[in-house]
Amino acid sequence: MKNLNLERPLVVFDLETTGTDVDADRIVEISAVRVEPDGSRDSRTRRINPERSIPAAATAVHGIGDDDVRGEPTFRQLGRGLLKFLEGADLAGYNVARFDVPLLEREMKDCGLDLAVGRRRIIDAMTIFHRKEPRDLTAAVRFFLDRDHEGAHSAEADVAVTLQILDAELERYDDLPRDVEALAAWIQRVPADAVDRAGKFVWREGEATLAFGKHQGKTLREVAESTRDYLEWIVGSDFPSDARELVQRALLGEFPEKRGGNT
Repeated sequence: MKNLNLERPLVVFDLETTGTDVDADRIVEISAVRVEPDGSRDSRTRRINPERSIPAAATAVHGIGDDDVRGEPTFRQLGRGLLKFLEGADLAGYNVARFDVPLLEREMKDCGLDLAVGRRRIIDAMTIFHRKEPRDLTAAVRFFLDRDHEGAHSAEADVAVTLQILDAELERYDDLPRDVEALAAWIQRVPADAVDRAGKFVWREGEATLAFGKHQGKTLREVAESTRDYLEWIVGSDFPSDARELVQRALLGEFPEKRGGNT
């Protein structure tokens, strides 16, 4: 570290997981580099058996499937050793403040261990990036169109310049789809087997199955029969309207059927 003065060790780490829910998803791989104040380093990378099936959508992101972790130790078996590796260290990474640290803390807590986040300083490289390189419309005009945004926050000016930015993005990134349907799918990154538009539910053996939360991997029918209050919570929460409609029907005993790839 040429530009950061360390008073105590700093562990830079990254997690690959079964999904993006910090309250329910599990770690399938962790890689960490411990940097000591004297500049010496210790690197560790380990795959972890999450004790559940890894969703296809997650495997598509990190390339780790069920077969890759079948013979690996569980987090419960590794947690205490990992905590020892992190002893006395601050934590760093990219998007760790919102995702990696909370998920790791929860995994530790599930094993009766304390990550003691309150006693560690957290350095998130993504926060620095976003704060130093704004991502608002004015910044996009400078980046893509190489000029200042005259009339910023005027609806008419914002709409006009957004159209120009969209066209400039397509010109700059030649791997982006050129038709609206494909581009929308690229932006939303919804699994190919999604039941609803946002991919909150996916098809598994012809059944609508939850792709998020603590009941991830369970069919909508199973959850409706055993944990109706969870579905009632979904209906009353800020979920996409088509997902909430799907759940409302399930509460009435009506479940979607897969016909030719559609509901």
